[in-house]
Amino acid sequence: MQVVHEVCCGLDVHKKSVTACVLWAAGRRRQTREFGTFTRELLELVDWLRDSGVTHVALESTGVYGKPVWNLLEGQFEVLLVNAQHIKAVPGRKTDQRDSEWIADLLQHGLLRASFVPPTPTRELRDLTRYRASLAQKINRIANRIQKVRRGTKRATIAVAHNLLVIAYYLLRDRTCYRDLGPDYFDRLNSEGLRRRLTLIHTRALMIYS
Repeated sequence: MQVVHEVCCGLDVHKKSVTACVLWAAGRRRQTREFGTFTRELLELVDWLRDSGVTHVALESTGVYGKPVWNLLEGQFEVLLVNAQHIKAVPGRKTDQRDSEWIADLLQHGLLRASFVPPTPTRELRDLTRYRASLAQKINRIANRIQKVRRGTKRATIAVAHNLLVIAYYLLRDRTCYRDLGPDYFDRLNSEGLRRRLTLIHTRALMIYS
């Protein structure tokens, strides 16, 4: 079978480990090593791939586990993120062959189809919007629970909690900082309201008798 990439690597990413298999077309050599998932250990993986002369790297799309690996490899190698179902659908795999070796074999012969990965700004914006959506869902769940409890006992306490939740919502929506109004806020509010009402009554009286 025709060799497309002379030196390439297949990665099998797990939660606590990354298994890397490097293939050299010349001499049909291969070497497999296992690394941890801490940043220091992933940087050792990058250095090993660079020293081995690797140009192309392929890994399965394993959700959040593959993100730090992708972020460190991106820009230094030609990285392919491959759907796991596509890898399983390719025939010819040996029963005792490791996942990393099988990925490297397919990559070396150009049998992998890369999935679309958006650029970094788009990925960061997507993460932020997803996090914002999850926070909104949490707020809605809390508000619904408060509404249910308000129908039972401790209504005054629940009403205060609901008002605090509403205040937090408007602070986040309007992007304003919290400002302490002081212990005499309601007294000042009542006096200001009374002053406005007296002013309004005085103005209307002047309009009537003028």
